[in-house]
Amino acid sequence: MPLTRSHIRATVAAYLARHPHEVKSLAGLSSLLDGAADPANRGTLPGHITCSAAVIDREQRVLHIGHRVSGLLLVPGGHVDDDRTLLSAALREVCEETGVQPGDLCLTARFLGAPIDIGVHDVDANPAKGERQHQHFDFRFVFHLVPEQHSQLTLRDEEVAGARWLEFADVTSPTLRTKLLDARDQGLDGRPQPVNASALIHDGHGRYLLHLRDRREGIWAPGTFALLGGGRTAEDVDLEATLRRELAEEVPGLEVTGLAPYALEEATSVDGFAVPIQVFVGRWSGDPETVELHEGVLLRWFTPDTLERLHLSPGLGDLVRRHAAEHPPAGGPPATNRLPRDEAPEGTQLHIVAVHLYLEDDHGRVLLGLRHPDSAYAGDTWHFPTGHCEREEAISCLIREAQQEAGLVIEPGDVELVHLVHLADSPSALPCIGLVFRARIWSGTPTVLEPHRCVEWRWWNPKDLPTAVVPYARRTIDGVIAGSLYSRMGWGGR
Repeated sequence: MPLTRSHIRATVAAYLARHPHEVKSLAGLSSLLDGAADPANRGTLPGHITCSAAVIDREQRVLHIGHRVSGLLLVPGGHVDDDRTLLSAALREVCEETGVQPGDLCLTARFLGAPIDIGVHDVDANPAKGERQHQHFDFRFVFHLVPEQHSQLTLRDEEVAGARWLEFADVTSPTLRTKLLDARDQGLDGRPQPVNASALIHDGHGRYLLHLRDRREGIWAPGTFALLGGGRTAEDVDLEATLRRELAEEVPGLEVTGLAPYALEEATSVDGFAVPIQVFVGRWSGDPETVELHEGVLLRWFTPDTLERLHLSPGLGDLVRRHAAEHPPAGGPPATNRLPRDEAPEGTQLHIVAVHLYLEDDHGRVLLGLRHPDSAYAGDTWHFPTGHCEREEAISCLIREAQQEAGLVIEPGDVELVHLVHLADSPSALPCIGLVFRARIWSGTPTVLEPHRCVEWRWWNPKDLPTAVVPYARRTIDGVIAGSLYSRMGWGGR
């Protein structure tokens, strides 16, 4: 997604709200934004936007580079390219010019993703490039250097002549220097701090609350199960306030008790820089079906023994298992999602409940996936997108599995039950009730997201199916075409 004028306007408006005395000095930038030309294009004259990065180490020094063309000692930066945001442009420039890796940088708790300074400086004419004298409106962002020890810089020789780390008082830009010194007096000390907060919510009986994230561009860890939470804003007084605001925005009505700091984790932003996260632990024991989810696809309870079956955000499985080991439920080890046989009436045979997605394209072809050859069930055989119900309603399971397995987004109101197959594979295996749902509307393109389970998705003509199709899937397709609502296999007889 390219840089938008609305993003630039919003950034400038927020900056001037903090620095209203700079309205006059940034009048040229305001005129640029009101004009017809692209404000971030280097060909826009008499001025255009650039972005730079003030990288601060733990000794409160700022990285500067020698600029070959101007001969000046400057913080790394340059022109906007195909960048998503002004911040990502600054990040790209510092990494390209110095060889610093994105993961070695993180935002500061004081400035977050907002510019600390917008500098205005004149640029001399460059006849060799056909450029006349013009101005740069330079958006300057602050990053902490995460490693305690500096790594070797890899400078872009054609543009950069050496690098130096300068004390705040020696920063070469007067406006940037003033703002950094003011920030230091208010607590900017060069040490990375958490800028995000998330909630490890459990019910005290071995279950943990996870939500499935949207699969959209610009979303961190899209399509994964993750903790609720998000990034700090300038209005948040602390990270607990950040978390409570995020919970209220994501799941209104979710009243979590006993929030307390538990662990420090680190994630990677969509732009690649490090994001320190303060994880809070809290308690809730409600039904996720009774609260309204404003962000993400679904909200469910899970136990540690089911995590390996989920597509989790990085590090989440280890975090949950660690907490479960440290805080076992009263009376024994963490609970499981398995139903003990003594909870059912005598003589009852427990059944597995499976859901299957029956999806047709505009040509009447059915979507099937080729299961991995090493799959425990039906290896190297074509089958529906499918999954077993955990402690969840069947359509919710269908939606979860469709997104996890194939990246398909389905709304609950767009599916209908078209068939039920009652299956007994063998005398020793639990029988299975397979619910087959047809989605009338969906979004997304079938994509292999779990290659250890499915190696290919393909549309098939129902009358010309491959030889290696799971037998009950073949019977189900025939039943759906015939309008039959029920079939059985393995019970004797037809």
